[in-house]
Amino acid sequence: MLLRVALAVAVLVIFVYGLVDVIRTDGRLTRGISKPAWIVVMIVLPVLGAILWLLIGRPRGSAPQQQNYRHPTAPDDDPDFLRNLEVRRRNEAEAARLKKLKDELDAKAKDDGGKDKHETDERDTDGRK
Repeated sequence: MLLRVALAVAVLVIFVYGLVDVIRTDGRLTRGISKPAWIVVMIVLPVLGAILWLLIGRPRGSAPQQQNYRHPTAPDDDPDFLRNLEVRRRNEAEAARLKKLKDELDAKAKDDGGKDKHETDERDTDGRK
């Protein structure tokens, strides 16, 4: 019973390893038949297909191909990040400028409002306009 389970696990491991290796290998590097054909062989003949792949189809002298990710390694290498950073900096500068102008306008309105009220009070007491 234990032997059957171990054999089943070994078959599954060999099948999965071979199938993943076929899928990850670049199609131009496969030997014998094309990559899609190797996948079909792996599915139709799981153990034999995996053994054939490892002996015949796999590229010689190379490990499974590592995927080359072409993304920046640091934020300052990422043009999108730098562009967004520049846009954010401009937006913050514009917001600060608008706030300063609003504060100046409010202060001016407050000063003008105080003078107008003071002039109105003097007119009422003098009786002249």
